[in-house]
Amino acid sequence: MDMAPSAPSLPTTALPTVNRRRVATAAALASAVEWYDYFVFGIAAALVLGDLYFPAGSSTAGVLASFATFAVGFLARPIGGIVAGHLGDKRGRKPMLVLALTLMGLATTGIGLLPTYDTIGVAAPVLLVALRVVQGIAVGAQWGGAMLLATEYAPEGKRGIYGSVVQLGVPIGVVTANTVFLLAGAFTTDAGFAAWGWRVPFLIGLFVLALAWYIHAKVEETPEFRAAERQLAEREKSEQSSPLRTILRGHLGTVLLAGGSFAVNTATFYILITGVLDYTTRELDMKKSAVLTVSLCVSLTQLVLIPAAAALSDRYGRIRIYTIGAIGIAAWAIPLFLLIDTGSLLWLAVATFVASCFLSIMYGPQAALFAELFTPEMRYTGASLGYQIAAVAGGGLAPFLMVLLLEATGTSLAVSGYIIALSAIALISIKVLAGRARSH
Repeated sequence: MDMAPSAPSLPTTALPTVNRRRVATAAALASAVEWYDYFVFGIAAALVLGDLYFPAGSSTAGVLASFATFAVGFLARPIGGIVAGHLGDKRGRKPMLVLALTLMGLATTGIGLLPTYDTIGVAAPVLLVALRVVQGIAVGAQWGGAMLLATEYAPEGKRGIYGSVVQLGVPIGVVTANTVFLLAGAFTTDAGFAAWGWRVPFLIGLFVLALAWYIHAKVEETPEFRAAERQLAEREKSEQSSPLRTILRGHLGTVLLAGGSFAVNTATFYILITGVLDYTTRELDMKKSAVLTVSLCVSLTQLVLIPAAAALSDRYGRIRIYTIGAIGIAAWAIPLFLLIDTGSLLWLAVATFVASCFLSIMYGPQAALFAELFTPEMRYTGASLGYQIAAVAGGGLAPFLMVLLLEATGTSLAVSGYIIALSAIALISIKVLAGRARSH
């Protein structure tokens, strides 16, 4: 027996199709621009930030410091998830999404304008870390808001496919970030790119503010939240009126299992888009532009794979599709790096494409799966916490740990072992979640 393809929700058949499409489009755009802003930091961390903001010591030390700053953003994400989740469950999905977009736009633009270590000394890395923390808080707040705007407007039986439009923000963000960096590199010399070209992708973050205004002015609150809001108003003076308290007291196990089920996905993803970029260019002497192009092309395939996996989960159940993806990631972990280590661009493309297929199989149904683990009055808090725990345990530390493992062992198979260990945790977590679904 599998988890039901779609948890019960309030009927939304009376909602105009055009309204649903507007909300889904706004949620997808919000996710895309937010992730674009977040990913440009990861690419810059692999290419230039170590030399510009952490110049002391060896190149490896600079990369480690840069990736540590990258990880700080992940450590801040649960803060955004907790605050926005609590307020989003009490005050609405839309206001928190607008706030998250505004914070991200301001922080990303600030990084693009930030002077380097040579100009202002130690204040440069300190401010870089502070702005990265703001980025982390923003993206921690964003995912739950965008995901719930999409899934809570979904028609009956289509929550998976509607949730996947938010998940598409990740490959769109990666494609856009890689494209902008490729263009910046193509139109500047190496010296020009290091001096100012890398800043251009960050300054584009200003466009996020325009999208925040659009969502504030044009998008309505979700029908499921409006119904839950009435229930919350009736219990405002009771202990149960706090979504965060309710989650911590009665549903913390579900949150931790959700995080455990997804950590391997986010870790492998960031290994592919940042760790492999550093590894192939610094250790295997592959060309930066070629590796970025491969990453861009592979990410484009996810635009098809993610909604396809989500649609399958609407038909066959979230857990079943999700489990196939987790098993695939584990099975491919060793071939992934054996192929990358050949130094061949073709085998790099094959290795990362296959890995991307399994990531997409997990990522497509994940938004709907996490939404269905919690009732509407605590859904923003619960789903956000589960997602951000996975981000900290997996994504934030993954590129940093990859460099450490490579330095300590001298073999990329150590990174494969790391991925396999996270896969085992994911499969155990999924099995327990499936058991709970059957018991209900």
